[in-house]
Amino acid sequence: MSLFKQLLLAICLFLVVAFSGSFLVGLESSREQYVNQLRSHAQDAATALGLSLTPNIDDPAMVELMVSSIFDSGYYESIRVVDLASGNVIVERSGTPDVPSVPAWFVKLIGLEPAGGDAIVSRGWEQAARVEVVSHPMFAVARLWRNALGSLAWLAVCGVVSCLLGAFLLRRQLRPLDYMVEQSHAIARREFLSLPNLPRTPELRRVVQAMNQMVEKLKTLFQEQALRSEKLREEAYQDSLTGLANRRYFDMQLQSRLGTEEEVSHGYLLSLRVNDLAGLNARLGGQRTDQLLKAIGELLPHPIASTRSDVLIARTRGGEFALLVPGLVREEAEQLAASLESALASLHATGVTDVLPVASIGLAPFSPGISPATLLSQVDEALTRAEGLSERCWACVELAGEPLPGDETHAWHALLDQALLHKRFQLFFQPVVDSHETGRVLHYKVLSRLQDGEGALIPAGRFLPWIERFGWSGRLDLVMLDLVLAQMASHDKSLALNLSGATLEDSTALNAVLDKLAHYSAFGSRLTLELEENRLPDQAGLERLNKRLHDLGFNLSLQHFGGRFSMIGNLARLGLAWLKVDGSYIRHIDRESDKRLFIEAVQRAANSIDLPLIAERVETEGELQVLREMGIQGVKGRLFGEPGPWVGN
Repeated sequence: MSLFKQLLLAICLFLVVAFSGSFLVGLESSREQYVNQLRSHAQDAATALGLSLTPNIDDPAMVELMVSSIFDSGYYESIRVVDLASGNVIVERSGTPDVPSVPAWFVKLIGLEPAGGDAIVSRGWEQAARVEVVSHPMFAVARLWRNALGSLAWLAVCGVVSCLLGAFLLRRQLRPLDYMVEQSHAIARREFLSLPNLPRTPELRRVVQAMNQMVEKLKTLFQEQALRSEKLREEAYQDSLTGLANRRYFDMQLQSRLGTEEEVSHGYLLSLRVNDLAGLNARLGGQRTDQLLKAIGELLPHPIASTRSDVLIARTRGGEFALLVPGLVREEAEQLAASLESALASLHATGVTDVLPVASIGLAPFSPGISPATLLSQVDEALTRAEGLSERCWACVELAGEPLPGDETHAWHALLDQALLHKRFQLFFQPVVDSHETGRVLHYKVLSRLQDGEGALIPAGRFLPWIERFGWSGRLDLVMLDLVLAQMASHDKSLALNLSGATLEDSTALNAVLDKLAHYSAFGSRLTLELEENRLPDQAGLERLNKRLHDLGFNLSLQHFGGRFSMIGNLARLGLAWLKVDGSYIRHIDRESDKRLFIEAVQRAANSIDLPLIAERVETEGELQVLREMGIQGVKGRLFGEPGPWVGN
């Protein structure tokens, strides 16, 4: 029983005890008073009747008349006139009148006995008879019953008022305890709340202060862990001069993005090389050369930053930069190179450098099946060609049999439009298992395959860039959600489905998704929606989305996490189901100490807020062993099963 109910019950019991005690004390006091009143009443009636009978004691008819008159006019149990000489009863009237509206149990409980009185009737100087009068306690019992009802009504009024007032005061006084409970629940949800207004009650004030101190300490520890992990990531994977990704991170991401059919798509790798960096350093000086490199690092994201979020930009070595842009076609790649050429020319106009052209740009396309070494070799060839051109500073190598941009765009548009219209997508599933008990499946990741006109299945990495290009991400999410919800009706397993960033940015599409989920709230405990780390809305929008999903009974989580570790402090308040670490940080973690240090720091920070971590793309036993030692809860990858159609189990 809660403290509030206990205190409220104590108030009620106190009122009942107080009423009972007061009633009993009043009853005993009233009993003695009423007994005296009854005795006096009987004595007065006997004296008056004796005086009235003195002149008429020898007239039996008159005696009977006067006795009957007195008996009928008062509350008497009996009236007798007894002859003193013979002891015979001359006249007697008796009866037991009912006590109106008084329960028998109350009469029995009161136990008020009748009281009597007597008087002598004289005949001259001789005592002729004795009058005996016994008063009935009916009027006293009725009075006591009315008093009891009045006291009970007053108790009821006082009880109701006391309960309402006590409930209000108790709730007000115990509100800090409710907030402390919310603080505890918030910590379990990875939130850190403090009570700003301390209660006036000294005992509660000390408890709240201690709770606030503990919460602030946990929050500080978590922030320190997050900052330490972010610093490790920056030192390991960020270029100190430009703030871009370094060569280590570029190679890691390139290997990851080209290593699975779920993520490989057509696109272009752009490489920018500063011409004669050593000569520039000698002519301009180290400081101005560093300014040039910083300026190039700042202008690289501008041509594509507003339209794409999946671009990888890195400084690979001294004067070389790289941009990996998935989903780009030949025409767009050439436009990107031309815009960068114009931006480089602006550096000369602002006086950063006096050398034109300042850099060369090479473009190389990539597609599923290409290896990182082959792609880098092709972009080096493009750079070599660009250095030999005089009319422009960029060049592009071509793939044999590469379709014309217009034809390819038209073909994909027609194929995807019909596929979305008729839901020509097949669901594939990949298990996510417990790292310590790989036979236990935590949930299944839902993937998609596109069915082309000939019945072949196209992996998501190939058609998703075109879906995004045509602005159909919201349509695809609704189709996938329909297919998943229909499929979930046939089993009781847990699934995780990706929600695109474009849907989050489109309020109409997002509301359509949430409206559909509202009709399937029974699946809420088994379906988790996953968001891409690089396509998250602002913090306020993310919290609103999370609340709406939780109200519907569904969970939210993040996948491919790692590039924006500093945001984990904000994620702490969301109560995510889990956090999936990007596979690029997991690959070769058993052989690369920097990755292990970073993931250990992430694990410590996540563990401090009870946020489960799941490692993506685990492919070797060595990687699995390291993840087990670090306490990572879940793992996903080819080591535990390739994506495939649903197999009922």
